[in-house]
Amino acid sequence: MRTPLQYILSLVFIGQMYLAMLLLAIWWTPFVLLRRDAAFRAVHAFTRWVRWSAAVLVGLKSEIRGEVPQDEVLIAAKHQSFFDIILIVSVLPRPKFIMKKELLWAPILGWYARKIGCVPVDRGKRSQALHQMVADVKAGVAQPGQLIIYPQGTRVAAGATKPYKVGVGVLYSELGQDCVPAATNVGVFWPRHGLLRKPGLAIVEFLPRMPAGKPVAEFMAEIEPLIEGASDRLMAEAGFARPGRQGA
Repeated sequence: MRTPLQYILSLVFIGQMYLAMLLLAIWWTPFVLLRRDAAFRAVHAFTRWVRWSAAVLVGLKSEIRGEVPQDEVLIAAKHQSFFDIILIVSVLPRPKFIMKKELLWAPILGWYARKIGCVPVDRGKRSQALHQMVADVKAGVAQPGQLIIYPQGTRVAAGATKPYKVGVGVLYSELGQDCVPAATNVGVFWPRHGLLRKPGLAIVEFLPRMPAGKPVAEFMAEIEPLIEGASDRLMAEAGFARPGRQGA
């Protein structure tokens, strides 16, 4: 749907979303300063607001499928837009991300990211950062929770392809935790770039967990077709006809 009204509603939705982020951040900051747990309540409040307001303002409903992990696991998630982050964070009890180091300087987002235990990674020193993170987790320094990593390293538009990076396999192997893959179709409705938000049903699906202990090569060979196949299925369910293979 590309009517002028849908563009107007999309702008209204985006504007109120960032206003809600600001207002909720101000409201929750005193509580977060006293207790780290309040940071999780703050991000849950924001992400659930975004899901509700997306359904009301632009007709973009959302759904979580599969068993939502409650324990300490590695979550390898398909990343198509900001909305898949919103959906995942809205249901995980203690989510934390491996994220670009530059995001630490983002107003509001950076401070709250630190509070919930996100792990900043310097893209130029990714290997070093991963090894340090593994060491911190093993030493009990890192905050407990569900660690989310995007195996492709960035947002990838619906229908586009990008190879999976071995970093997710290294983390899986070194941490010795189960991995829960997550597929999505959100890019069909909320694109990587642009203002238009389309009506429909955006889905994040938690797939069956992969037990710890697989060799890295075996893990990498299994996880990419698993996530990509499930994401293709969800996009097809949304009426998206995947074009021929193309670059991201």
